[in-house]
Amino acid sequence: MTGTHHNWTIRDRTLRWGPAPLIMGILNVTPDSFSDGGQWGNPEIAVERAMAMVEAGAQIIDIGGESTRPGAEPVSATEEQHRIMPVLEALTGSNMGYALSVDTAKAKVAREAVAAGAHIINDVTALSGDPDMPDTAAASGAGIILMHMQGTPRTMQANPVYQDVVADIGQYLIDRMGTLEGRGISRDRMVLDPGIGFGKTIEHNLDLLRGLPDLRRLVSDRPVLIGASRKRFIGALLDREVDDRLAGSLAAAAFAVQRGAAILRVHDVKETCDYFRLMDTLNPSEGS
Repeated sequence: MTGTHHNWTIRDRTLRWGPAPLIMGILNVTPDSFSDGGQWGNPEIAVERAMAMVEAGAQIIDIGGESTRPGAEPVSATEEQHRIMPVLEALTGSNMGYALSVDTAKAKVAREAVAAGAHIINDVTALSGDPDMPDTAAASGAGIILMHMQGTPRTMQANPVYQDVVADIGQYLIDRMGTLEGRGISRDRMVLDPGIGFGKTIEHNLDLLRGLPDLRRLVSDRPVLIGASRKRFIGALLDREVDDRLAGSLAAAAFAVQRGAAILRVHDVKETCDYFRLMDTLNPSEGS
């Protein structure tokens, strides 16, 4: 991907990346997310946070109303909508220079969010958690992020097992793409997420990051999103609490982009954008 530009056109937005990645800023409007639960529950504060991330360089704001941390309990679609919609509606507008993503596995929430202006449906179940989601996604025209997760948030870290984590997840994503194409979703709308931390051990996460080139080949070079920001494996490897994982998160981000990641889903937008801006300056020939 170095030195090459790529486009992802979704609804009325064209997102462009290369050699630097697209940055997706995480906006959790939940009381219980693992890193920032409760910080952005007030809609006005959440909107201010979103605009600060855009100002820092985020091209996508990913709004989530249900925690998917290990052990998290599900919430109703009504509660999820109550959390998400005031923020999403405040952020929509014809002149905005960013895309809005809704982090949900519920068709009802996705439908309302897209109707209000969301450009992307980011589903941790790869559109498999709600039987209505494939048809909802197909009709929406939105970009679709398909993530791999072994089990559910309540069970995923109990005892995850793979024969070959890269090959197994690659095959799962290939199968999901084929199934969803058959449901009317074109492949060029899809971005793939191997699900760092979702039903994976520390070694599984490391193998996925190291094996990104192989994963990309398996999925015919569809864009890959990596969400390693502040994850538990970073804390375990560096002996750092969740609010002290910036350096580890940046290292994981840089490593992933070197191996072909197109999108980074991050909490620390300013620091991540600064890192890649400086890398572009230090390597001007790669950005030409």
